[in-house]
Amino acid sequence: MFVEIVSPEKTLFTGDVSSVHLPGSEGSFQILNNHAPIVSTLKEGLIKLKGKFDNKSENLNIINSNEASLEIQSGVVEMKKNKLIILVD
Repeated sequence: MFVEIVSPEKTLFTGDVSSVHLPGSEGSFQILNNHAPIVSTLKEGLIKLKGKFDNKSENLNIINSNEASLEIQSGVVEMKKNKLIILVD
């Protein structure tokens, strides 16, 4: 699925990933390819991404070539037509 992570200042990440684990305001949840449409709020925590990452993903904490994370304070997420948009603070 295609993921776009955006802050008020800039785009933090765009790319294809296989899964995303999010700190939802009502509890953490995971989104995989072809997930049903969803809109949810996010709380402080880590967004965990699985896919293929390289050192060019400068805004992410690269754990290894298949995992990365990003610490957020809050946000909103929308999944629609296999495109995940995450707006973060």
